Amino acid sequence: MTQGAGQGPAMRTETLRDFRVPVDESHPYGAPAGRPEDAPVYGEYPAYYGEPAPGSAPPPPPPAPPAHAPAPPPAPAVPPAPAVPPAGGAPAQGSGHADYTPTQRDLPVITRAAVGGPGDTVQVQYAPQDSPTGPGPLYVVGDVHGYLDELVAELQAQGLIDADRRWSAGNARLWFLGDFTDRGPDGIGVIDLVMRLSAEAAAAGGYCKALMGNHELLLIGAKRFGDTPVASGAGTATFQAAWLLNGGQRTDMERLEDVHLQWMSRLDAAVLEDGHLLLHSDTTAYLDYGDSVEDVNDTIHELLNRNDADITWDLFRKFTKRFAFRDEETGPQAVRELLSTYGGSRIVHGHSPIPYLLGEVGTEDGDESRGPEVHGPHVYADGLAIAMDGGVTMAGKLLVQQLPLAD
Repeated sequence: MTQGAGQGPAMRTETLRDFRVPVDESHPYGAPAGRPEDAPVYGEYPAYYGEPAPGSAPPPPPPAPPAHAPAPPPAPAVPPAPAVPPAGGAPAQGSGHADYTPTQRDLPVITRAAVGGPGDTVQVQYAPQDSPTGPGPLYVVGDVHGYLDELVAELQAQGLIDADRRWSAGNARLWFLGDFTDRGPDGIGVIDLVMRLSAEAAAAGGYCKALMGNHELLLIGAKRFGDTPVASGAGTATFQAAWLLNGGQRTDMERLEDVHLQWMSRLDAAVLEDGHLLLHSDTTAYLDYGDSVEDVNDTIHELLNRNDADITWDLFRKFTKRFAFRDEETGPQAVRELLSTYGGSRIVHGHSPIPYLLGEVGTEDGDESRGPEVHGPHVYADGLAIAMDGGVTMAGKLLVQQLPLAD
Protein backbone atom coordinates (compact mmCIF):
# COMPACT_ATOMS: atom_id res chain seq x y z
CA MET A 1 0.00 0.00 0.00
CA THR A 2 1.21 3.41 -0.73
CA GLN A 3 1.75 5.75 2.16
CA GLY A 4 0.55 9.32 1.93
CA ALA A 5 3.50 11.63 1.50
CA GLY A 6 3.47 15.11 2.89
CA GLN A 7 2.56 17.80 0.44
CA GLY A 8 5.10 20.36 1.59
CA PRO A 9 5.31 22.17 4.90
CA ALA A 10 2.19 22.25 7.03
CA MET A 11 0.45 25.61 6.79
CA ARG A 12 -2.08 26.42 9.49
CA THR A 13 -5.22 28.19 8.40
CA GLU A 14 -5.00 31.86 9.26
CA THR A 15 -8.52 32.50 10.51
CA LEU A 16 -11.61 30.58 11.46
CA ARG A 17 -13.54 32.82 9.11
CA ASP A 18 -12.17 30.81 6.19
CA PHE A 19 -14.32 27.86 7.25
CA ARG A 20 -17.74 29.48 7.37
CA VAL A 21 -20.74 28.08 5.58
CA PRO A 22 -24.36 29.28 5.73
CA VAL A 23 -25.17 29.03 9.41
CA ASP A 24 -28.08 27.69 11.37
CA GLU A 25 -29.09 30.57 13.64
CA SER A 26 -30.58 28.15 16.17
CA HIS A 27 -27.23 26.48 16.55
CA PRO A 28 -25.20 27.52 19.67
CA TYR A 29 -22.01 27.83 17.63
CA GLY A 30 -23.69 29.29 14.61
CA ALA A 31 -22.59 26.11 12.89
CA PRO A 32 -22.93 25.50 9.19
CA ALA A 33 -26.43 24.55 8.20
CA GLY A 34 -24.97 21.28 7.11
CA ARG A 35 -21.74 19.47 7.23
CA PRO A 36 -21.05 16.12 5.70
CA GLU A 37 -20.52 12.72 6.85
CA ASP A 38 -19.95 9.88 4.55
CA ALA A 39 -20.44 6.28 3.81
CA PRO A 40 -20.66 4.01 0.75
CA VAL A 41 -20.58 0.28 1.46
CA TYR A 42 -18.03 -2.29 0.45
CA GLY A 43 -18.76 -5.48 -1.41
CA GLU A 44 -18.32 -9.09 -0.38
CA TYR A 45 -15.07 -10.14 1.20
CA PRO A 46 -12.92 -13.04 0.03
CA ALA A 47 -12.47 -16.10 2.20
CA TYR A 48 -10.51 -15.75 5.41
CA TYR A 49 -6.83 -15.83 4.89
CA GLY A 50 -4.33 -16.96 7.45
CA GLU A 51 -2.78 -20.10 8.89
CA PRO A 52 -4.95 -23.21 9.51
CA ALA A 53 -6.49 -23.14 12.93
CA PRO A 54 -4.37 -25.03 15.48
CA GLY A 55 -5.86 -28.11 17.07
CA SER A 56 -8.08 -29.04 14.14
CA ALA A 57 -9.73 -32.46 14.53
CA PRO A 58 -8.02 -35.20 12.43
CA PRO A 59 -10.09 -36.92 9.75
CA PRO A 60 -11.93 -40.10 10.87
CA PRO A 61 -10.01 -43.41 10.35
CA PRO A 62 -11.05 -45.66 7.43
CA PRO A 63 -13.46 -48.56 8.27
CA ALA A 64 -11.84 -51.80 9.51
CA PRO A 65 -11.53 -54.62 6.91
CA PRO A 66 -13.76 -57.74 7.26
CA ALA A 67 -12.56 -60.36 9.73
CA HIS A 68 -11.90 -62.97 7.02
CA ALA A 69 -9.74 -60.64 4.94
CA PRO A 70 -6.09 -60.19 5.73
CA ALA A 71 -5.29 -56.76 7.11
CA PRO A 72 -3.47 -54.62 4.58
CA PRO A 73 0.03 -53.55 5.51
CA PRO A 74 0.12 -50.12 7.14
CA ALA A 75 1.02 -47.27 4.81
CA PRO A 76 4.33 -45.63 5.54
CA ALA A 77 3.97 -42.41 7.50
CA VAL A 78 4.65 -39.39 5.33
CA PRO A 79 5.09 -36.10 7.14
CA PRO A 80 3.01 -33.28 5.68
CA ALA A 81 4.87 -30.84 3.48
CA PRO A 82 5.39 -27.50 5.18
CA ALA A 83 3.32 -24.64 3.87
CA VAL A 84 5.30 -22.31 1.68
CA PRO A 85 4.24 -18.70 2.06
CA PRO A 86 4.04 -16.63 -1.09
CA ALA A 87 6.55 -13.94 -1.87
CA GLY A 88 6.40 -11.11 0.60
CA GLY A 89 5.88 -13.32 3.65
CA ALA A 90 2.06 -13.43 3.58
CA PRO A 91 0.43 -16.78 4.36
CA ALA A 92 -0.78 -18.83 1.46
CA GLN A 93 -4.39 -18.32 0.53
CA GLY A 94 -7.00 -20.92 -0.21
CA SER A 95 -6.08 -24.00 1.88
CA GLY A 96 -6.73 -25.04 5.45
CA HIS A 97 -9.36 -22.39 6.14
CA ALA A 98 -12.54 -24.46 6.22
CA ASP A 99 -12.32 -25.05 9.97
CA TYR A 100 -11.58 -21.44 10.90
CA THR A 101 -14.56 -19.13 11.15
CA PRO A 102 -13.91 -15.41 11.56
CA THR A 103 -15.56 -13.83 14.58
CA GLN A 104 -17.13 -10.43 14.95
CA ARG A 105 -13.85 -9.07 16.26
CA ASP A 106 -12.13 -9.80 12.97
CA LEU A 107 -11.32 -6.59 11.16
CA PRO A 108 -11.79 -6.07 7.43
CA VAL A 109 -8.62 -4.43 6.16
CA ILE A 110 -8.44 -2.64 2.83
CA THR A 111 -5.04 -2.72 1.17
CA ARG A 112 -3.61 -2.00 -2.26
CA ALA A 113 -2.17 -4.83 -4.30
CA ALA A 114 0.63 -2.70 -5.66
CA VAL A 115 2.14 0.70 -5.22
CA GLY A 116 0.95 3.05 -7.87
CA GLY A 117 -1.77 5.49 -8.67
CA PRO A 118 -5.40 5.28 -9.68
CA GLY A 119 -6.37 1.82 -10.84
CA ASP A 120 -4.56 -0.03 -8.06
CA THR A 121 -6.30 -3.25 -7.12
CA VAL A 122 -8.12 -3.19 -3.78
CA GLN A 123 -7.80 -6.27 -1.59
CA VAL A 124 -9.83 -6.97 1.50
CA GLN A 125 -8.49 -9.50 3.97
CA TYR A 126 -9.40 -10.52 7.47
CA ALA A 127 -6.94 -10.72 10.33
CA PRO A 128 -7.77 -12.26 13.71
CA GLN A 129 -8.11 -9.73 16.51
CA ASP A 130 -7.93 -12.00 19.54
CA SER A 131 -4.63 -12.07 21.38
CA PRO A 132 -3.43 -14.82 23.73
CA THR A 133 -2.77 -12.15 26.33
CA GLY A 134 -6.14 -10.44 25.96
CA PRO A 135 -6.92 -7.03 24.47
CA GLY A 136 -4.21 -4.41 24.61
CA PRO A 137 -4.46 -0.82 25.84
CA LEU A 138 -7.10 1.42 24.26
CA TYR A 139 -6.20 4.76 22.63
CA VAL A 140 -8.31 7.41 20.92
CA VAL A 141 -7.29 10.16 18.49
CA GLY A 142 -9.11 13.46 18.08
CA ASP A 143 -9.76 15.37 14.86
CA VAL A 144 -6.70 15.35 12.56
CA HIS A 145 -7.91 17.60 9.71
CA GLY A 146 -5.01 16.92 7.37
CA TYR A 147 -2.17 17.61 9.85
CA LEU A 148 -0.17 14.51 8.99
CA ASP A 149 3.13 15.57 10.58
CA GLU A 150 1.43 16.40 13.88
CA LEU A 151 -0.36 13.05 13.83
CA VAL A 152 2.85 11.14 13.20
CA ALA A 153 4.61 12.98 16.03
CA GLU A 154 1.84 12.19 18.52
CA LEU A 155 1.56 8.53 17.53
CA GLN A 156 5.31 8.16 17.89
CA ALA A 157 5.24 9.89 21.27
CA GLN A 158 2.71 7.31 22.47
CA GLY A 159 4.80 4.42 21.12
CA LEU A 160 2.12 3.41 18.62
CA ILE A 161 4.32 3.77 15.53
CA ASP A 162 8.09 3.70 15.03
CA ALA A 163 10.50 6.05 13.29
CA ASP A 164 9.46 4.55 9.92
CA ARG A 165 5.77 5.21 10.67
CA ARG A 166 5.08 1.49 11.08
CA TRP A 167 2.77 0.00 13.73
CA SER A 168 4.85 -0.82 16.79
CA ALA A 169 2.21 -1.25 19.52
CA GLY A 170 1.50 -4.98 19.29
CA ASN A 171 -2.04 -5.76 20.43
CA ALA A 172 -2.93 -2.16 21.31
CA ARG A 173 -6.29 -0.83 20.15
CA LEU A 174 -6.49 2.54 18.42
CA TRP A 175 -9.66 4.44 17.48
CA PHE A 176 -9.76 7.59 15.37
CA LEU A 177 -12.81 9.75 16.08
CA GLY A 178 -13.17 11.07 12.51
CA ASP A 179 -12.45 14.22 10.50
CA PHE A 180 -9.27 13.20 8.65
CA THR A 181 -9.34 15.84 5.93
CA ASP A 182 -9.97 19.56 5.22
CA ARG A 183 -8.24 22.66 6.58
CA GLY A 184 -4.82 20.99 6.92
CA PRO A 185 -2.31 20.31 4.13
CA ASP A 186 -2.48 16.52 3.65
CA GLY A 187 -5.81 14.88 4.36
CA ILE A 188 -5.28 12.08 1.84
CA GLY A 189 -1.89 11.37 3.41
CA VAL A 190 -3.65 10.99 6.77
CA ILE A 191 -6.18 8.53 5.29
CA ASP A 192 -3.40 6.54 3.60
CA LEU A 193 -1.52 6.28 6.90
CA VAL A 194 -4.60 5.15 8.85
CA MET A 195 -5.49 2.58 6.20
CA ARG A 196 -1.99 1.11 6.28
CA LEU A 197 -1.85 1.08 10.08
CA SER A 198 -5.16 -0.81 10.10
CA ALA A 199 -3.52 -3.67 8.21
CA GLU A 200 -0.30 -3.60 10.26
CA ALA A 201 -2.10 -3.47 13.60
CA ALA A 202 -4.35 -6.39 12.63
CA ALA A 203 -1.31 -8.47 11.68
CA ALA A 204 0.22 -7.72 15.10
CA GLY A 205 -2.90 -8.80 17.04
CA GLY A 206 -4.22 -5.30 17.72
CA TYR A 207 -6.35 -2.99 15.65
CA CYS A 208 -6.58 0.51 14.27
CA LYS A 209 -10.13 1.61 13.44
CA ALA A 210 -11.96 4.83 12.71
CA LEU A 211 -15.33 6.53 13.06
CA MET A 212 -17.04 8.63 10.44
CA GLY A 213 -16.84 12.37 11.02
CA ASN A 214 -18.88 15.13 9.45
CA HIS A 215 -15.92 16.03 7.20
CA GLU A 216 -15.90 12.50 5.79
CA LEU A 217 -19.55 13.08 4.85
CA LEU A 218 -18.61 16.44 3.38
CA LEU A 219 -15.82 15.07 1.23
CA ILE A 220 -17.91 12.16 0.01
CA GLY A 221 -20.78 14.52 -0.78
CA ALA A 222 -18.50 16.90 -2.66
CA LYS A 223 -17.14 14.02 -4.73
CA ARG A 224 -20.49 12.33 -5.36
CA PHE A 225 -22.76 15.32 -5.86
CA GLY A 226 -20.52 18.32 -6.64
CA ASP A 227 -22.69 21.34 -7.48
CA THR A 228 -26.00 19.49 -7.30
CA PRO A 229 -28.41 21.79 -5.42
CA VAL A 230 -29.67 20.52 -2.08
CA ALA A 231 -32.31 21.94 0.24
CA SER A 232 -30.83 23.43 3.40
CA GLY A 233 -32.20 25.44 6.28
CA ALA A 234 -30.58 28.55 4.79
CA GLY A 235 -31.91 28.00 1.27
CA THR A 236 -30.25 26.20 -1.62
CA ALA A 237 -26.74 24.90 -1.05
CA THR A 238 -24.26 22.50 -2.65
CA PHE A 239 -21.76 20.07 -1.20
CA GLN A 240 -19.01 21.54 -3.35
CA ALA A 241 -19.51 25.04 -1.95
CA ALA A 242 -19.84 23.80 1.64
CA TRP A 243 -16.69 21.70 1.29
CA LEU A 244 -14.63 24.62 0.03
CA LEU A 245 -15.97 26.98 2.68
CA ASN A 246 -15.13 24.44 5.37
CA GLY A 247 -11.48 24.17 4.43
CA GLY A 248 -11.65 21.70 1.56
CA GLN A 249 -8.22 21.29 -0.06
CA ARG A 250 -8.12 20.97 -3.85
CA THR A 251 -4.99 18.80 -3.58
CA ASP A 252 -7.00 16.31 -1.51
CA MET A 253 -9.73 16.16 -4.14
CA GLU A 254 -7.15 15.65 -6.89
CA ARG A 255 -5.60 12.73 -4.98
CA LEU A 256 -8.89 11.21 -3.81
CA GLU A 257 -9.29 7.69 -5.22
CA ASP A 258 -12.00 5.05 -5.13
CA VAL A 259 -10.11 3.15 -2.44
CA HIS A 260 -10.36 6.18 -0.13
CA LEU A 261 -14.08 6.61 -0.82
CA GLN A 262 -14.72 2.91 -0.24
CA TRP A 263 -12.83 3.00 3.04
CA MET A 264 -14.62 6.11 4.31
CA SER A 265 -17.99 4.73 3.27
CA ARG A 266 -17.63 1.74 5.58
CA LEU A 267 -16.80 3.73 8.70
CA ASP A 268 -19.22 3.37 11.60
CA ALA A 269 -20.76 6.36 13.37
CA ALA A 270 -20.60 4.98 16.93
CA VAL A 271 -18.91 2.22 18.89
CA LEU A 272 -18.82 1.00 22.50
CA GLU A 273 -15.36 0.13 23.83
CA ASP A 274 -14.50 -0.72 27.45
CA GLY A 275 -17.46 1.26 28.77
CA HIS A 276 -16.70 4.28 26.56
CA LEU A 277 -19.26 5.33 23.96
CA LEU A 278 -17.13 6.70 21.13
CA LEU A 279 -18.77 9.26 18.83
CA HIS A 280 -17.54 11.93 16.48
CA SER A 281 -20.04 14.68 17.25
CA ASP A 282 -21.26 16.07 20.56
CA THR A 283 -24.89 15.91 19.50
CA THR A 284 -27.94 13.84 20.36
CA ALA A 285 -28.75 13.39 16.64
CA TYR A 286 -27.59 9.78 16.88
CA LEU A 287 -30.88 9.04 18.67
CA ASP A 288 -32.73 9.72 15.41
CA TYR A 289 -31.17 6.64 13.79
CA GLY A 290 -31.71 3.76 16.17
CA ASP A 291 -31.95 2.42 19.70
CA SER A 292 -28.65 0.54 19.61
CA VAL A 293 -25.17 1.19 18.30
CA GLU A 294 -25.70 -1.47 15.65
CA ASP A 295 -28.97 0.07 14.50
CA VAL A 296 -27.41 3.54 14.23
CA ASN A 297 -24.55 2.28 12.09
CA ASP A 298 -26.78 0.12 9.89
CA THR A 299 -29.29 2.92 9.34
CA ILE A 300 -26.67 5.51 8.44
CA HIS A 301 -24.95 3.13 6.03
CA GLU A 302 -28.27 2.30 4.39
CA LEU A 303 -29.17 5.97 3.96
CA LEU A 304 -25.79 6.81 2.47
CA ASN A 305 -26.03 3.91 0.07
CA ARG A 306 -29.11 5.45 -1.47
CA ASN A 307 -26.74 7.91 -3.15
CA ASP A 308 -29.24 10.73 -2.68
CA ALA A 309 -27.87 14.25 -2.32
CA ASP A 310 -30.67 15.54 -0.05
CA ILE A 311 -30.49 12.51 2.26
CA THR A 312 -26.72 12.80 2.52
CA TRP A 313 -27.00 16.54 3.18
CA ASP A 314 -29.49 15.90 6.00
CA LEU A 315 -27.05 13.46 7.62
CA PHE A 316 -24.24 15.98 7.25
CA ARG A 317 -26.38 18.77 8.71
CA LYS A 318 -27.40 16.74 11.76
CA PHE A 319 -23.89 15.54 12.58
CA THR A 320 -22.49 19.03 12.23
CA LYS A 321 -24.53 20.12 15.26
CA ARG A 322 -22.52 20.52 18.42
CA PHE A 323 -22.44 21.60 22.08
CA ALA A 324 -25.30 19.35 23.23
CA PHE A 325 -23.31 18.47 26.37
CA ARG A 326 -21.87 21.89 27.23
CA ASP A 327 -24.67 23.53 29.18
CA GLU A 328 -24.25 22.92 32.90
CA GLU A 329 -27.92 22.09 33.39
CA THR A 330 -28.99 20.30 30.21
CA GLY A 331 -25.62 18.89 29.10
CA PRO A 332 -25.32 16.03 31.63
CA GLN A 333 -28.94 15.06 30.93
CA ALA A 334 -28.18 14.81 27.18
CA VAL A 335 -25.15 12.62 27.86
CA ARG A 336 -27.14 10.34 30.15
CA GLU A 337 -29.84 9.92 27.50
CA LEU A 338 -27.26 8.70 25.00
CA LEU A 339 -25.57 6.42 27.55
CA SER A 340 -28.86 4.91 28.71
CA THR A 341 -29.76 4.15 25.08
CA TYR A 342 -26.43 2.86 23.76
CA GLY A 343 -24.55 1.78 26.89
CA GLY A 344 -21.32 2.85 28.48
CA SER A 345 -20.43 5.08 31.39
CA ARG A 346 -18.76 7.94 29.46
CA ILE A 347 -18.96 9.54 26.04
CA VAL A 348 -15.72 10.29 24.20
CA HIS A 349 -16.10 12.63 21.23
CA GLY A 350 -14.29 14.93 18.82
CA HIS A 351 -15.84 17.57 16.55
CA SER A 352 -16.04 20.59 18.89
CA PRO A 353 -12.58 22.02 19.61
CA ILE A 354 -11.85 22.26 23.30
CA PRO A 355 -11.16 26.04 23.09
CA TYR A 356 -14.77 26.47 21.83
CA LEU A 357 -16.14 24.34 24.65
CA LEU A 358 -14.27 26.49 27.15
CA GLY A 359 -15.24 29.77 25.47
CA GLU A 360 -11.55 30.60 25.07
CA VAL A 361 -11.35 31.54 21.39
CA GLY A 362 -10.94 34.91 19.73
CA THR A 363 -13.76 36.67 17.99
CA GLU A 364 -14.67 35.78 14.44
CA ASP A 365 -13.72 39.22 13.06
CA GLY A 366 -10.04 38.32 12.70
CA ASP A 367 -8.90 38.42 16.34
CA GLU A 368 -6.54 35.47 16.60
CA SER A 369 -6.07 35.55 20.36
CA ARG A 370 -6.52 32.23 22.06
CA GLY A 371 -7.09 30.98 25.55
CA PRO A 372 -4.73 28.72 27.51
CA GLU A 373 -2.94 26.09 25.47
CA VAL A 374 -4.68 22.71 25.24
CA HIS A 375 -2.59 20.00 26.92
CA GLY A 376 -5.05 17.13 27.04
CA PRO A 377 -8.69 16.02 26.83
CA HIS A 378 -11.43 18.09 28.41
CA VAL A 379 -13.69 16.27 30.91
CA TYR A 380 -17.05 17.94 31.49
CA ALA A 381 -20.83 17.36 31.83
CA ASP A 382 -20.52 16.06 35.40
CA GLY A 383 -17.53 13.99 34.33
CA LEU A 384 -19.61 12.03 31.80
CA ALA A 385 -18.11 13.48 28.60
CA ILE A 386 -14.54 13.65 27.31
CA ALA A 387 -13.74 16.05 24.46
CA MET A 388 -10.80 15.03 22.25
CA ASP A 389 -10.59 17.77 19.59
CA GLY A 390 -7.61 19.81 20.77
CA GLY A 391 -8.01 22.42 18.04
CA VAL A 392 -5.04 21.53 15.84
CA THR A 393 -6.45 23.79 13.11
CA MET A 394 -6.18 26.83 15.39
CA ALA A 395 -2.68 26.37 16.78
CA GLY A 396 -3.98 23.93 19.36
CA LYS A 397 -2.91 20.32 19.91
CA LEU A 398 -3.67 17.07 18.14
CA LEU A 399 -4.65 14.71 20.95
CA VAL A 400 -3.82 11.00 21.22
CA GLN A 401 -4.98 9.66 24.58
CA GLN A 402 -5.01 6.31 26.34
CA LEU A 403 -8.28 5.32 28.02
CA PRO A 404 -9.46 5.21 30.71
CA LEU A 405 -8.28 8.57 31.92
CA ALA A 406 -6.44 8.57 35.22
CA ASP A 407 -8.60 10.00 38.00
